[in-house]
Amino acid sequence: MTAPSVTTPAPPPADHRLSPLTGYTRAHWEAAADHLLDALQPYATPGLAQYRLPGRTGYSGEQSDGVEGYARSFLLAAFRIAGAARAGEREKLAPLIERYAVGLTTGTDPRHPEHWPAINDRSQTMVEAASVAIALHETRPWLWDQLDDRVRGRVVDWLTDFVGATANDSNWRLFQVVVEEFLASVDAPHSRAEIDAGLARLDDWYRGGGWYTDGDGQKFDYYNAWALHLYPVLWARIAGERADPALTATHRRRLRTFLDTHQYFFGADGAPLHQGRSLTYRYATAAALWAGALTDATPLPPGRTRRLASGALKHFTDHGVPGPDGLLSLGWYDPYLPVTQPYSGPASPYWAAKAFLGLLLPDTHPVWTATEEPGPVETRDTVLALPGPGWLLHSTAADGIVRLVNHGSDRQAPAPATPSPSPHYSRLAYSTATAPQTPPDDHATTVDHHIAVLDAAAESRRQRIHRLATADGGLAASWYTDDGTAPGAAATIATISAVHRAWEIRVHLVHAEAGATVRETGWSLAYDDTPCTVEAGPGWVVARRADGLTSALAGRLGWDGPAVLRDGIVVQATGLNAYGQHSATPALVLPHHPGGTLLLATLVVLTRDPQLTDDTHLLCHGAQVRTSADGGMDLRFPDGHRVRVDPELMTAARERVESGEPRCRL
Repeated sequence: MTAPSVTTPAPPPADHRLSPLTGYTRAHWEAAADHLLDALQPYATPGLAQYRLPGRTGYSGEQSDGVEGYARSFLLAAFRIAGAARAGEREKLAPLIERYAVGLTTGTDPRHPEHWPAINDRSQTMVEAASVAIALHETRPWLWDQLDDRVRGRVVDWLTDFVGATANDSNWRLFQVVVEEFLASVDAPHSRAEIDAGLARLDDWYRGGGWYTDGDGQKFDYYNAWALHLYPVLWARIAGERADPALTATHRRRLRTFLDTHQYFFGADGAPLHQGRSLTYRYATAAALWAGALTDATPLPPGRTRRLASGALKHFTDHGVPGPDGLLSLGWYDPYLPVTQPYSGPASPYWAAKAFLGLLLPDTHPVWTATEEPGPVETRDTVLALPGPGWLLHSTAADGIVRLVNHGSDRQAPAPATPSPSPHYSRLAYSTATAPQTPPDDHATTVDHHIAVLDAAAESRRQRIHRLATADGGLAASWYTDDGTAPGAAATIATISAVHRAWEIRVHLVHAEAGATVRETGWSLAYDDTPCTVEAGPGWVVARRADGLTSALAGRLGWDGPAVLRDGIVVQATGLNAYGQHSATPALVLPHHPGGTLLLATLVVLTRDPQLTDDTHLLCHGAQVRTSADGGMDLRFPDGHRVRVDPELMTAARERVESGEPRCRL
């Protein structure tokens, strides 16, 4: 069967009266959805049950990837269909409804060559079944209710395999919740105990401040936004009166709390902060914004909700997403596989469909009719402590950049499991203007935002992050240890971060054998064409990109050692960064550790503010770090702002690096 055609309208004109910051309106979201759905049609299998897109096959295989293409695009189609309320609009979408109805009929027919794989323990079909169930609920009057009983029975048979199956103990538990709740809504077999247990697991993972870890451990990332807060909202829509009002009130309260800080994760240019896995879902980061509006569980004014969500959509559109073929690639802007995971298949990026949740809101809702309001990043400088994930967030209005200092999220399974570090979790900092170095083999010779003890063959890695403190005063601290990768004994390093405006001062206690090399790296600047310019001197280095984005690193204490203070360097690389073909990373190197515990302090800067980029002294030379008589530290930023590191924190950090044992948490 040839896939029915869906007309893709020309992009609507920008409306700078209603949306003075992005120009985007609901019409732009509808046009973007239509364009994505239309571009998929040539890749549909004859029975429309799968979408076989070009690109690397995920580890579940081609058939699973094809089902992923159907399910995730069905979610997008469902939001588009359910939100079509203008006169004659849904009639125009009749071919789209038919397209997914045919695919549903074919995919659940076990005799058809395109039939969907069964739902088994921990299978990828669990993920896709959740999207199918949500889409069926949201389009119930126009699709489910129109199917004949035979097809409905086959759909129920396929989904019912979820009952009693074992899901991964993570956000996957919520896939089981929504699938079985849909089954309950159509009087099909389900387990209320499994639904309740999946929802109860959220309580085990809640760390306060609106933050869940995605399973046991310190697994904080955007799954908090596009899964752990989103699925309870979608479950409650399916459950209706079956949902416990007290439970839904708890979910809404936590969502409201989360959105109060999630709004800070978008740069002034709309870019989401680049941290965590599955970043190829891109503007799915906006899903939680719409979920808050959908459930009246948001502290944000409606004009700000739309501004942040539209800003994210526009940011990627302006950077060529989707590509010339209309498809969402495995990457960030351009195709770039190291930003993905082994499970990512060519249709995986279509979880971006979650960003279109706002289409369920009528066009008369204030999120569509209110005038856009600036995001908080655009109006003031901010320092925000997030004790739940162990992060410090600092943003600057002058350049619209958001920076995140990481002292808590490592995505490692709890001990005694063997850690496996990822550049999307192990770095000391992330931002909306940069990406971490992500080599194809996950073994870079130089990494960004890392302090390491190294020799010619290996370097200490920040694998499991042990927290020391996260405080409202703009301080956070942690330590890590890595046995046997450095010369002699194990390397153990504690880091205390203080942030202010575009600056971060890091105080390190580095415990290692005498003679080891110590290296610290800063922000990586990615570019495609014009190389960065470089300035360097004893203990400092500045890299500037052609557009003014500047990365600087300056040693403020301890980097001179017993020898002459070395000039800072910039390490050039190719093919290691999702933001551009080439990258430049400032670095400081201390050739000989004296042995024992070495105290170092470094100023780290990322800015596009011309008042800083054009003044090297203000940028990186005006900072001072001194040890006080009581054992604390006095930090002075280049603009005169001062931060005090208490002696208790310094003592705790020293104890950790010299014992290697996490005895207590401050």
